Amino acid sequence: MDQNSSFSAGTADNSSADGEALAGVTVIVCASCRDETGSDAHPRAGELLADDTRRAALDETIRIRTVECLGNCKRRLSAAILRDGCWSYVFGDLTATSGADLVTGAKLFATSTDGLIPWRGRPDSLKRGLVARIPPLDLLKD
Repeated sequence: MDQNSSFSAGTADNSSADGEALAGVTVIVCASCRDETGSDAHPRAGELLADDTRRAALDETIRIRTVECLGNCKRRLSAAILRDGCWSYVFGDLTATSGADLVTGAKLFATSTDGLIPWRGRPDSLKRGLVARIPPLDLLKD
């Protein structure tokens, strides 16, 4: 699995407003996350989550990437959703089958007008699993 490559899934029409908005969203999945048992077995649960997210994004232009560690080990399977110039979100307590929830969150984020993932319509796993919301650097004050 190439951790630095984009996964632009499917054949969505990139000329559409939704397609362009989705192209600005990236889902990062921690590939080294273990399941609730802490097993070292491979593929790791994080790798399975990344695969599930890719399958859920097949007809979308959302970038899916992996990283070796998000440093959120106490909350097990973790992922982040980023959008250019907007807040970034980190989620934990996910399952290996949470890919569709991550894609739903990415779609909500892509169409948000205020740069935040709306609470309404957000899957429960992304409501209860929210670990952090990180502002874009241009919003920080000295």
